[in-house]
Amino acid sequence: MTREDYQRYADAFNSRDYDTVFDFYTDTPRMAFFGIEITTRQQLKDFYGFLHSYVTETITIEKFAGSEELAAVEGIIRIEAFRDLTREDLDANGMEQFFPIAKGDVQEMRQYIHYHLENGKIASVGCALVP
Repeated sequence: MTREDYQRYADAFNSRDYDTVFDFYTDTPRMAFFGIEITTRQQLKDFYGFLHSYVTETITIEKFAGSEELAAVEGIIRIEAFRDLTREDLDANGMEQFFPIAKGDVQEMRQYIHYHLENGKIASVGCALVP
């Protein structure tokens, strides 16, 4: 995966084009982050469709390293709530480990994201937040 490939991925994510995002993945990926596991296109659409009905989330790439087997990204994830995302809403959607956010609030988090690749597609994802 090249930096340009990843920019296309980030652009699709930032514009909420979930089908294009999932096209970067193998048929059976494993995305595991913060207690969430996504393995199908529909799970990706359900998870982000719910989350993005409350917040605008964008990826800003600061550093990228890629090879045939791995892509590693350091960047800022920006989340801006355009309506209240309550504890009750999160809990009802299996996101107990996430924090509520009020309309108008903005959170920016530095994240390290590792993508394991198979035949040019993302097979698994892991990420960590930096305090």
